[in-house]
Amino acid sequence: MKVKKLMGYRVALIIDIKVFPQSGKHALVIDKSGLLKVYVKAAPEDGKANKEVIQLIAEICDVSKKDVEIIYGLVSRKKRLAIQTLLSYEQLLMRISGGVQKTIF
Repeated sequence: MKVKKLMGYRVALIIDIKVFPQSGKHALVIDKSGLLKVYVKAAPEDGKANKEVIQLIAEICDVSKKDVEIIYGLVSRKKRLAIQTLLSYEQLLMRISGGVQKTIF
């Protein structure tokens, strides 16, 4: 993964999520405890759900799919993602809760 640089520093947003495959919808929501939940339609087989997670996160963060990487939890519902973006965690949360929390696809 190529890392964007800001004034010579590597910039990546690291987030923890919980994935709900085969949910019948595509959505990224924040629950009451602050946990990021990702709902995807695909089944957790052959990496299909992971691909949908990457596509959804890339869309929300306005980056390409190659800028989103699962760095932990490849075969688990709990995942850690690295997103190559200049967005802060707070800006991501504002996008989710401020109208970007939408169903896409």
